Amino acid sequence: MPVTEVATRVMVFLSEDDRVAHHGLHQALLDRAREDGMAGATVWRGIEGFGASGYFRTARFPDAAPGLPLALELIDLPERIDAFLAVVRDLAPGSFVTREEVQMTRFGGGSGLGLDDPGPKGAHRS
Repeated sequence: MPVTEVATRVMVFLSEDDRVAHHGLHQALLDRAREDGMAGATVWRGIEGFGASGYFRTARFPDAAPGLPLALELIDLPERIDAFLAVVRDLAPGSFVTREEVQMTRFGGGSGLGLDDPGPKGAHRS
């Protein structure tokens, strides 16, 4: 039987150029979200966009395409999102973040993976 809960979806807008130490900021945030046991997270790669600077980034001219836009989407219970936003504030203090209420449905019955399940063979789990 499906379980539906009120959840929060957060989008953190970044670029491929954003770094923490020698790693991409998006990867650092994604790794931290997994370590913190967030219900779900996905990094979306944009083909065009601009931010506060107004600088236009595009994949149309690959030789001149510095850091394409990225969006990290996170979904979890509101209190868990609030706690994770402190991590975003520390690692990405200049980032732009949106937040909205969503309905999160988890389908059970043994066929779906839980948060602690290893996932399909060959899935990335570093």
